[in-house]
Amino acid sequence: MKIFTSNSLMSKLTFAITFSLVTVGLSGNLKAQESLTIQDAIDRMLQNNLNIKQSALNVSTSEVNLEQSKAALYPTLNGTINNNFNFGRSLNPVNNELVSQKYYNGQDGLSTSVDLFGGFAKLNQIRQNKILLAAGNSSLDKMKNDLILQVVTAYFQVVFNTDLLKASKEQLLVAQETQRREQALLEAGNKTLADISQAKAQTATAELNVTNAQNQLTISYLTLSQLMEMRADDNSYVVVKPTIQDIAQAQKSYDANDVYNTSLAFFPDIKLARLNREAAEKAVNIAKGAAYPKLTLAASLGSQYSFALGKRPLVLNLDGTYSPPPPEPALGSQLNTNLYQSIQLSLSIPIFNGLTIKSNVKRAKISYEVSKISEQLAKNNLNKVIAQAVADLRAADSRYKSNEKTFNAQKDAFNVIEQRYNVGLVNSLDYNTSQTNRNKAEVDYIQSKYDLLFKSKVIDYYLGKQITF
Repeated sequence: MKIFTSNSLMSKLTFAITFSLVTVGLSGNLKAQESLTIQDAIDRMLQNNLNIKQSALNVSTSEVNLEQSKAALYPTLNGTINNNFNFGRSLNPVNNELVSQKYYNGQDGLSTSVDLFGGFAKLNQIRQNKILLAAGNSSLDKMKNDLILQVVTAYFQVVFNTDLLKASKEQLLVAQETQRREQALLEAGNKTLADISQAKAQTATAELNVTNAQNQLTISYLTLSQLMEMRADDNSYVVVKPTIQDIAQAQKSYDANDVYNTSLAFFPDIKLARLNREAAEKAVNIAKGAAYPKLTLAASLGSQYSFALGKRPLVLNLDGTYSPPPPEPALGSQLNTNLYQSIQLSLSIPIFNGLTIKSNVKRAKISYEVSKISEQLAKNNLNKVIAQAVADLRAADSRYKSNEKTFNAQKDAFNVIEQRYNVGLVNSLDYNTSQTNRNKAEVDYIQSKYDLLFKSKVIDYYLGKQITF
């Protein structure tokens, strides 16, 4: 593309050398930096994002809750060991003797219990925890989906600002060359101060555009790096731009109902709302279960033993004499002698508990109705955003085609004006106006190009397709 025509060979050489240095400098930087595709950016975000890691831990907690609710169906088994040291006069619980000496006694036992019936509360709790685990995974998927869309948005902003900066630098080179040419013609007496003033103003505007574009590019890179949990000053990568084929593929027509029906089957927001409704339904059954009688079977097994501490007192015989006390039974003998077993079958019938059960059931039913409304709201919202996304894509396609035609027209018009200006047939005001119009048309064209591609990727997002180019 011919950007300008110069009557001065030195001006041409100056522009060529300057542009080459800029290009070589940019190429050197690019070689030292990693090329980052949009899929690479998404993968880094998914790997490094702390919110995702935190949500994954919440899923692990739901897994533990499910395991614990399943284990609650099994009988419980507990062992007890009691050790007592007695001083003074007390009753020995092993032999029921009232003694006045130091002694040690111990009690060991095992106990078990199992709920035979409890209004199916435990079974419903297992079912609810399964649903909550699935809901946790869906919540994790929803978070990933939301962050993916943020990464895609930030990535396209970087791509747009990169092209915008490149165009701004090229426009600055043209403005600087025009100013040098005007200065030379002014010194030769062929131009006025008004002409050079307009050229300087055009250069100043171009310099400001470069500064603004550079700042916008820096901020967009910062935003993308933060989404990938990278350092704010990390400039070790450059994004990969889409190709012409990607732009052509973006010019598709979609039916909003088809996109909605496809998205409805897998979109995490809808799946999460449905699972929350199902979990709320199980919560109602759990609350109702508390109104049923509870039947529990329990059993226990244990024994006890004791030993005197220190010297045992003599035994007073009937004839008034004293004899040594009989030897204490061995530990094994005491355990066998004092062995006890028990089986219990208990039935607990809720009769009146301050309307606690009834109130819990009412609250659970209200939560269930709220979850049903939330599910429908999620579907309605998805339908709205998809319809808007399809409409936005159509509008973006129209803007892109219009801006492409406008840019080509302005570019051709500027080339003609430039050639006539170089031979003195057009004044500097008309020349600068044409250059400004061309520059604006180029910026609009770049913006509409990437806006079209972004809008098409949004549709791919709702269709569950992998976002690549």
